[in-house]
Amino acid sequence: MMMVTIDESLEAYKHLKEKGKKLEETLKSVTSELKKFDIYDNITFNEFLFIASQNPFLIFRDIFMYYHDMIKYYVPKGFDDYEVTDDSVGFINYNLNDLFVKDCDDPFFADRLFANRFMNLVNALSKGVQNNHIILFEGPPGSGKSTFLNNLLTKFESFSKTEPGVLYKTYWKLDIKSIIGNNTLEKIIAQNDHAVVNYINKSHVEISCPSNDNPILQVPIKYRKAFLEQLVSNAKLRNELFDSKSYKWILKEKPCSICSSIYNVLMDKLGDPVEVLNMLYAKKIKFNRQFGKGITVFNPGDEIIRKPITDQTLQNFINLLFHNDDVKYIFSSLAYTNNGIYALMDIKDNNIERLIALHGIISDGVHKVEHVEEHIKSLFVGLVNPEDKKHYENVKSFQDRIMHVSIPYILDYEAEVKVFENKVGCDINRRFLPGVLQNFAKIIVASRMNTDSDAMKKWLKEYSKYYKYADKNLLLLKMELYKGIVPSWLSEEDKKAFVKSVRKELLIESEYEGNKGISGRQSLSVFNTLLARHNDSRKLITMDDIKVFFLQNEKLYSQLPEGFIESLEDMYDYNILQQIKESLYYFSEKQIVKEILNYLFALNYDIGNTETNFYTNEIVEITEAHFMNFESIILGPFASDSERKVFRKENQKEYISFTLAKEIKLDGKDISQTKQFEYLFDRYISNLKENVLKPYLTNDNLRLAILDYGTTAFKSHSSKICQDVTRLITKLKTKFKYPTQGAAQVCIYAIDKKLQEKFV
Repeated sequence: MMMVTIDESLEAYKHLKEKGKKLEETLKSVTSELKKFDIYDNITFNEFLFIASQNPFLIFRDIFMYYHDMIKYYVPKGFDDYEVTDDSVGFINYNLNDLFVKDCDDPFFADRLFANRFMNLVNALSKGVQNNHIILFEGPPGSGKSTFLNNLLTKFESFSKTEPGVLYKTYWKLDIKSIIGNNTLEKIIAQNDHAVVNYINKSHVEISCPSNDNPILQVPIKYRKAFLEQLVSNAKLRNELFDSKSYKWILKEKPCSICSSIYNVLMDKLGDPVEVLNMLYAKKIKFNRQFGKGITVFNPGDEIIRKPITDQTLQNFINLLFHNDDVKYIFSSLAYTNNGIYALMDIKDNNIERLIALHGIISDGVHKVEHVEEHIKSLFVGLVNPEDKKHYENVKSFQDRIMHVSIPYILDYEAEVKVFENKVGCDINRRFLPGVLQNFAKIIVASRMNTDSDAMKKWLKEYSKYYKYADKNLLLLKMELYKGIVPSWLSEEDKKAFVKSVRKELLIESEYEGNKGISGRQSLSVFNTLLARHNDSRKLITMDDIKVFFLQNEKLYSQLPEGFIESLEDMYDYNILQQIKESLYYFSEKQIVKEILNYLFALNYDIGNTETNFYTNEIVEITEAHFMNFESIILGPFASDSERKVFRKENQKEYISFTLAKEIKLDGKDISQTKQFEYLFDRYISNLKENVLKPYLTNDNLRLAILDYGTTAFKSHSSKICQDVTRLITKLKTKFKYPTQGAAQVCIYAIDKKLQEKFV
């Protein structure tokens, strides 16, 4: 029992009268060198207190807070597109590359859905919400569960070797002479065997806490709060330390049976807490999965060992040292993962028994080793396939102790592409026309998704209008939404209707996706088969090649939603047609501006007049042909006379009543900034691009010139065709990242499939 009062104890720490110096002097003697990480490995209790006084949130961390800090070390703060509004559902864009990809032998590529599940779990653990649980990461075979956990544990080890990853445990250096005196020491040496004498011949016997207890736990509970109040001088930090649920353990937890026994026996012998704590050190925990130190991983076939761990020679010496048997040097293998990680790789075979055995430990945090109680607080994690849940689902008392976190198949096609790149090589993109590799990944992802979505149906009342952008089940749209992208091709009305409740319902539905379809392992196999089929081809792999590949494999094709590939092909065709039009299109915007300004000006005069336009300083002849030339571009060449007259009359009325009267005269806008001008400008350019291919539809000149591009035969074509083809190929390369071969190939693809006619 402690024989001093709290005031006497604190006074002893402040002044150290028996040692002839003050605690303040001891702390001041700790030089700036202490800040170097090398010195952190093994320090005195006073040095430990000094560091704690400066940074209590670094030093006073249990496994849950430490795990949280480890994740935050590797994962930068994410961002949410809706964060600035009250419309956020917490679907945050996190970058987990440093945690699961960088410096990992076998990277794990997380999509945004899993990243949010994972980070929500991390944040919950830091708040002490899930301390009495085992976390089971559940996913179908081939979803990357093992890779995920292996990389997580590897980074946990790596973090413990960094300065922010310092975590201390209790380490005793027992001064033998101070405890037993010289005379007794000589008798013990004479009466005992060589093994015991080896301990005695040392000036100190060193005992490392097997349970990784934080050194602050060696200060008795009833004195701990008062002690910490004086130790942490910053009131704000002190209040946060005492009020936060994450740090309640500091004032509540007891040290392990070995450490508490050593402390009590030393107090009985020395009678002075100062002398006792002078034998107390803080040792940096070195997590090591290979040796089961702080991290213990069990595979299903690993043998279950129930025998307690002890050291009989050390036990004999401790008994001689203290002249009693009050200190029982005995513990279980679970002690090694106290303030560490206990992991089960798949709930099968022996791991079923291990999981069930954890029930009481997780619930109460207590484990019996012979007659001794161990207090265990570990991060318990495991991996489970859906079909293996049967092994514990019927244990009702276990249900509220298990947290399931879903690791489904990847639902982000870009993440799926990264898997291909990692396994096959980053240069695989060169084997495909731009966008085709991504489309292959979209087909894989589509096999994993549910075709029915109540959330999508409630949100989009008339979604058939999007069929040229998406499939009938809107999986292509959902893929973008799961990446946090709201496509630009959605109408403004539908974008506004994508409110918080819709997004929340969609995220709830995502929890039930990715558990079927083409697995991760199967996906790689299928991809390798595709590449092998085109190994000898000099051409880049096209969308047609992808379509044929799946159509010829009935087993694969049967796993895909009906009509998905055809819809994907339509979307791809539409997009490349727009790219080609964009690349072939060439008109002077300066000239277009003049055309619009001359048209708006002419609307205010009668046909037959000739006037000087004050906007352009050009002389404009007001003729029916002048109006028709402009209107045929906006309305199309087949617009009727009545349609043109209505259009002309409406624009004249808008120009006089709103554009001129309000926007120009009242608001002071330049005419090029008015709504009417911007509308006409967008329509003019859009229609010019839309019709840019029409001159080439009735002859093969463009196709032949493209085939000859890069050869001497190219010069045989007309200068106009050569200019158009050169501009087309160049812009496809610079703006849309096509290689020269791919630019020519995609143009021939579009012409041969008559895409211009397909999307009329």
